[in-house]
Amino acid sequence: MPREIELCPGRRVGGDQPCFIIAEIGQNHQGDLDIAKRMIRMAKECGADCAKFQKSELEYKFNKKALERPYTSKHSWGKTYGEHKRHLEFSHDQYRELKKYAEEIGIFFTASGMDEMAVEFLHELDVPFFKVGSGDTNNFPYLEKTAKKGRPMVISSGMQSMNTMHQVYQIVKPINPNFCFLQCTSAYPLQPEDVNLRVISAYQSAFPDIPIGYSGHETGIAISVAAVAMGAKVVERHVTLDKTWKGSDHQASLEPNELVELVKAIRTVEKAMGSPIKQLLPCEMACNEKLGKSVVAKVAIPEGAILTLDMLTVKVGEPKGFPPESIFDLVGQKVKKNIEEDETITEQVVENHVKKVKC
Repeated sequence: MPREIELCPGRRVGGDQPCFIIAEIGQNHQGDLDIAKRMIRMAKECGADCAKFQKSELEYKFNKKALERPYTSKHSWGKTYGEHKRHLEFSHDQYRELKKYAEEIGIFFTASGMDEMAVEFLHELDVPFFKVGSGDTNNFPYLEKTAKKGRPMVISSGMQSMNTMHQVYQIVKPINPNFCFLQCTSAYPLQPEDVNLRVISAYQSAFPDIPIGYSGHETGIAISVAAVAMGAKVVERHVTLDKTWKGSDHQASLEPNELVELVKAIRTVEKAMGSPIKQLLPCEMACNEKLGKSVVAKVAIPEGAILTLDMLTVKVGEPKGFPPESIFDLVGQKVKKNIEEDETITEQVVENHVKKVKC
């Protein structure tokens, strides 16, 4: 069983712990602080464990030419990419306000630090864990500095190879053992054939001592629920208040009713995973009493006869007798009394019967 880590104060993930559900608000708040607060409350009310944003210090994330690049997309909030990003970027004081609001309503709050200076600010903000977005997973200096902060880390793996993820593990593990990987494909919205849920199993085999999770950008909830059935211990999904809003992430996001259904389905699947021990359960007793079959006499069997297989058959019998799996054990046994055709074979009619204890 993969080891557990304490991702947030009092909240462990991995092992037999419940799946940790991250509502990725990202920048779906449209640059509006009130909408951001509404989305934090929505995440809480829908049952998510954490509301997550994306924090950038733009001059450290982009070079000048990238910020000056004309941005004519229908999703643009400005003439240049820099203007667009500045519209969506909250200030440090606004982040402090959002974190305080999340604490007041009782949901964990964090953000992806999209550059090294953003990580410095989030560390000062005292977030419970750092989220490493896929775009920085192969940014090894960034990873090393972030790991040295000592906070738990959730690392997405979109756009990366297994070889890179091994390198990430080798960099982070000696510095900070409290981290997990998320299988992720960086496409918005993500098509089912590009999800590759089997990577979860590959990560579980390659990195058995860390929790493995899933960050999804698909539409709907089915794939994320399947990820939990495969053992994902963290699930991250983008959320929105309205998929028709301007912004490239909204289409790949869950509206409140979908987030409610996702949380409910994940918790149902967790209950259904149950125990690996296969046995007759108390809830099955009624069905077993009504429909469970027994060994019965196929023909009339005289007292003192030695049972052979052609004397026996299996039916729903009244009263209950030997279960069907005992039929071969009865062959060669001597009977103590006459048994009528179609009569149940019970322990009382078999000589020297020793009841076998099921393990």
